[in-house]
Amino acid sequence: MEDKPSPQEVAALFTRASGEYVFARWGRPIAPVIFGVDDATLATFKGAIEAMVALARHSTAQTDPELGANLMIFFARAWDELQDLPNLDQLVPDLAALVARLNGAGANQYRLFRFDAQGAIKAAFVFLRMDGHLSQTPAQDLALAQAAQVMCLWSDTAFAQRPILANAGGVAVLREDIAAIIRAAYAPVLPQFSSDSSHALRLWARI
Repeated sequence: MEDKPSPQEVAALFTRASGEYVFARWGRPIAPVIFGVDDATLATFKGAIEAMVALARHSTAQTDPELGANLMIFFARAWDELQDLPNLDQLVPDLAALVARLNGAGANQYRLFRFDAQGAIKAAFVFLRMDGHLSQTPAQDLALAQAAQVMCLWSDTAFAQRPILANAGGVAVLREDIAAIIRAAYAPVLPQFSSDSSHALRLWARI
């Protein structure tokens, strides 16, 4: 493995731009559903999710007893298309305001998480606008990056300077340090949620 990250580097991945440390992982099996892609891309994304779940030694399910599907991934050509999806406004609060904000920012992706009473992730919504950049990204690379980014509640600045994927002989792979952190994050002895930065030290110790 490449050089083990320092405790400070681990903490930075879960420290928001506001300075607040927030860690969360899934507290239930992941039941994914993907909208707006062909069968080949669907299979690629489901394969990437299964690979991440296996890495974390977590689990998947056909359905979530409370929500049906608890990981929803939406592909769109334009953000305005989200407002035409039936019942999405019931799942995503202030959908019209979110669409306006994404349009204003020129964003091509957005992730929204929901949490249970203990703070663990209970649902995630991933929105991808297939602009020029994402359209040119190989499906397997896009799937791997998105699957890794929903396994934990990463900081809003976690991958701003360094992408979550690395190049290995011309093939995009998950960074070794990120893979190690995901594996460590799901250790049964660690909490599913923490807002205490000392959690990063416990996480680092298990890498």
